[in-house]
Amino acid sequence: MARIAPELTARRVQVVPILAQKPEAVRRYVEETGVPFNILIDETRDVAKAYGVWHRVGLDAWNIARPAVFLIDGSSNVRYSFVSSSQREYPEPDEILKAVDTLSTPDTPPATTVP
Repeated sequence: MARIAPELTARRVQVVPILAQKPEAVRRYVEETGVPFNILIDETRDVAKAYGVWHRVGLDAWNIARPAVFLIDGSSNVRYSFVSSSQREYPEPDEILKAVDTLSTPDTPPATTVP
């Protein structure tokens, strides 16, 4: 997402990464990657569970949130979703931009991308 941040900004898309981790881990991630977005910390995993991306792999301590992208319109409707089947699967940046462009019309409120 960071690679296409300028294109998303130009399209009036607000990106809200959600990380189902402890605040300290998120802070380190932001420092190491320089991610250019404000991040929602989902320490309780409630958001990951609500969006259906919390994946059971064993004991709760070993469960993980799958990488996912949701485009949510200004009326809070999910208009596009991509939920990976593995931790290393992500949509191509062009696919995300195409989805944004498909959903964007002059009458459409700005979208929010939740990766």
